[in-house]
Amino acid sequence: MLQIPSNYKVLFLQGGATQHFAQIPMNFARRGQGADYLVTGHWGEKALKEATPLVQARIAASGAAGNYTAIPARADWRLDPDAAYLHYTPNETIHGVEFHTIPEVGDVPLVADLSSTILSRPLDVSRFGIIYAGAQKNIGAAGLVVMIVREDLLARCPRDIPKIFNYAEHAANESMLNTPNTFGWYLAGLVFKWLLAQGGLAAMAERNRAKAELLYGYIDASGFYRNPVEPSARSWMNVPFTLPREELDAPFLKEAEAAGLMALKGHRAVGGMRASIYNAMPLEGVQALVDFMRDFARRHG
Repeated sequence: MLQIPSNYKVLFLQGGATQHFAQIPMNFARRGQGADYLVTGHWGEKALKEATPLVQARIAASGAAGNYTAIPARADWRLDPDAAYLHYTPNETIHGVEFHTIPEVGDVPLVADLSSTILSRPLDVSRFGIIYAGAQKNIGAAGLVVMIVREDLLARCPRDIPKIFNYAEHAANESMLNTPNTFGWYLAGLVFKWLLAQGGLAAMAERNRAKAELLYGYIDASGFYRNPVEPSARSWMNVPFTLPREELDAPFLKEAEAAGLMALKGHRAVGGMRASIYNAMPLEGVQALVDFMRDFARRHG
């Protein structure tokens, strides 16, 4: 589905993305070498924090000043050409901010936490040094991480770290250095077959674009709900929105749940609501949400 080039390895690993926030600098940065981080939301912040004790982690650009509602302008990025890698989070689930193009970073390996957007559309894997993704959004069950890593980078993995943390060892053992997450692998296989049956990633891109356009289109036109994210950086997968008055939040959630619309409460860091519309959510589900939102606005506007 991803047309992965032959000079990449695919690893099926345990844990979640948070574990690999630490393992990536352990494996791919030489002692004393720096690494650049683009910080565009909560998960970029967390990746930076976990890396800081292990590598000279530098903020190449941050959207914090704007409350993570936009991607920093490319002209403002401060990139080190000698960095071990540049890490970024293509989609921030909490703030609903997404890169819609792959950053140009020269010869520095690009590392992407694709947990929340992998397999949602075609992707040019050759533009990346390392892609890693927790399975629980678009692949399967929590506890499995898929990593796609360029083979030449595996030579960087130091011999003085325990084998269980060493990606080169996992690659040499075909992801079976220790007992793997077999149930997670099994579910992932079923999802891969399902995606192929849907028409592959080009078909998923059309479906996901239509879902996002439907929801954002209604929010923008409603005069009642508001999405705070710069339109050019809006996520296809996670759509945060607010109501005109905070006292409406509780009745909105209660009525939504009664209508079969679940898990709409926004993260405590941003408040409001958040609709997560990953691959498994059909267009009909988004239409049901829009219909409910329209009715709620009519009754409470």
